[in-house]
Amino acid sequence: MSDDNHTLPYPAADSEHPTLVIPGEQGSADGVAAAPVKRKRKRWPWVLLIVVVVLALLAVAAELVVRSVLPGVVRGIVIDQLDLPADQQLDVEADGILLPQLIGGTLDTLHLSTDSVTLQGITGAADVTATGVPLRGGDLGGATGTIRIDESQFTDLLAGTDLPVETVSLDAPNATVAGSVTALGIAIPISLTVMPGVAEGDLELTPVSATIGGLEVDLDQVGSSLGSLGAGLTETQRICIADQLPAGITLTGLEIDGSEAVIDVDVDGAIATDSTLLDKGVCPQG
Repeated sequence: MSDDNHTLPYPAADSEHPTLVIPGEQGSADGVAAAPVKRKRKRWPWVLLIVVVVLALLAVAAELVVRSVLPGVVRGIVIDQLDLPADQQLDVEADGILLPQLIGGTLDTLHLSTDSVTLQGITGAADVTATGVPLRGGDLGGATGTIRIDESQFTDLLAGTDLPVETVSLDAPNATVAGSVTALGIAIPISLTVMPGVAEGDLELTPVSATIGGLEVDLDQVGSSLGSLGAGLTETQRICIADQLPAGITLTGLEIDGSEAVIDVDVDGAIATDSTLLDKGVCPQG
């Protein structure tokens, strides 16, 4: 062969021309394939997640325990403070998540309700909402509620007034009081239909119609028929019933709902610490 066509040698392996290695084909020095290197997984995120879940479950369990125990504790305190029968029916419910409230020492909102309770001789259904209830003693932040009473209890509230009250019938939105007045030595049956309300904590009755001897008459005729006695009966009656309620309770509203009277009340927050506010109130003299 001619020396003009020399065969060129393969370039020597160096850093500028590295040998390519196909993945998975690299062998060990003895020709055996090397095992792939396993990366260690970080376990701390899983551990943290498990801890969070466990804490959440514990918090839920604690909340359930508190919700099951708290009503009984509150019920016992209320029954003891108000001197109610041991078997008094009383439902207790607290709003919100309780654990933070217990830690803070104050319940945000507490609902108390009963189908029948007797306070200072008045029996009715009661529903009270208290706010800012201290768990370590102290006054309530405030409290409002409603008391529902039937016709017989409403009749008792009107006892001692100038109205001829022998019976009371309730028919929303009014109440009808019936009785008799004496004129010229004669007992004359009379009934007045009135619209109940509240003014400055007193019960207010505004006459809307009247019957005398079973005959419906104009309100102006009551005065002409019975003189000054009749005129007084047809005026708006302002009745203080503070002496029939605990001193810490003030009337704020009243309406007739079907055959029941619904009384709205405001409760003095100090009633939780001042026992005198549980005694009957006082009406001004004269």
